[in-house]
Amino acid sequence: MHDNRALSRFELTEQGLTAYADYRRGPRELVIAHVYAPPALRGTGTAGRLMRAVAEQARADGVRIVPLCGYARAWLHRSPAHRDLIA
Repeated sequence: MHDNRALSRFELTEQGLTAYADYRRGPRELVIAHVYAPPALRGTGTAGRLMRAVAEQARADGVRIVPLCGYARAWLHRSPAHRDLIA
């Protein structure tokens, strides 16, 4: 995963295509506004791998996640190992 700070998004490239999670940073939180995967990557687990990397980054940074995006919210709620990161 790559943190593209210029565009305020985390990016994961697979099969030459890039999935991303738009974010805003706060002092104690990471707001995930939108998660996008190109149609060719949908159903392959790419978005889930991206969210896992985002969650690991949030944990390493000591921040919690505010999932505005429905996909991010659902992924976090389905993931027992990362549920504690939900703000």
